[in-house]
Amino acid sequence: MGYYNPPKPAKYNFDPKSKEPYRMSRSGLELFVRCPRCFYLDKRLGIAPPPTPSFTLNSAVDTLLKKEFDIHRAKGETHPLLAKYSVNARPVTHEKLNEWREVFKGIKFLHKPTNIEFYGGIDDLWINDKDEFIVVDYKATSKEGKIDMEDQWKASYKRQLEIYQWLFRQNGFNVSKTGYFVYCNALKDRKAFDAKLEFDIELIPYNGDDKWIEPKLIEAHKCLKSDLIPDRNENCDYCKYRFQSQKIEIDKKDLETKLESDKKEPHLEGKLF
Repeated sequence: MGYYNPPKPAKYNFDPKSKEPYRMSRSGLELFVRCPRCFYLDKRLGIAPPPTPSFTLNSAVDTLLKKEFDIHRAKGETHPLLAKYSVNARPVTHEKLNEWREVFKGIKFLHKPTNIEFYGGIDDLWINDKDEFIVVDYKATSKEGKIDMEDQWKASYKRQLEIYQWLFRQNGFNVSKTGYFVYCNALKDRKAFDAKLEFDIELIPYNGDDKWIEPKLIEAHKCLKSDLIPDRNENCDYCKYRFQSQKIEIDKKDLETKLESDKKEPHLEGKLF
């Protein structure tokens, strides 16, 4: 039995008539960036795209990294990885850090022009010698060669970091334009598994630019208020799947209707006219 069960309860959908703030996560805006049609079907009509499988190994890496950085946080000292890359910073100690890390709470901000309560859960937060917050995101993979940030999936990682930076700025914090990805790359060149994975860990800086976020929030809100479903997106896998499957189903139904109609029509045997 599958665990995908649309549609969602109506209380989670955007209601154009409601005066209450609408809660939308960082991933919700990311969905709008990727495909306005899928975004509308999800947030307005309650039909979310099928979920991807949980990356439980990645989650384990995230959990252990948080525990590791928290050890140094409690001591008020930097982490050896930061020292290795000559980053003059240390893990932040803040009373709301655990809340900011929670997936369904996170750092949040009420965007008054749209009445959207926008939020996102961070992995970590550091502070530099200028008393600027540094947004940090953990990533895990297993690939040959050096990690870069240039493929299509990494564009969404960059937007993710920029959204967190924007949210902290909207909350009045001084935020460095430079964030970091702590990238853990599992090694596959060992002789045996031996019940453990070994990783190379890289610290990759990224200078975020959050100017796109507020205009995109306003676009997303305008999309939600409309009664028209956006056109399908030629670059969206879900849209392509729905279009092709519906096309086949409609063609099949038309054929079945024609065959049924042919059965009902009288056949005149032996006569040409």
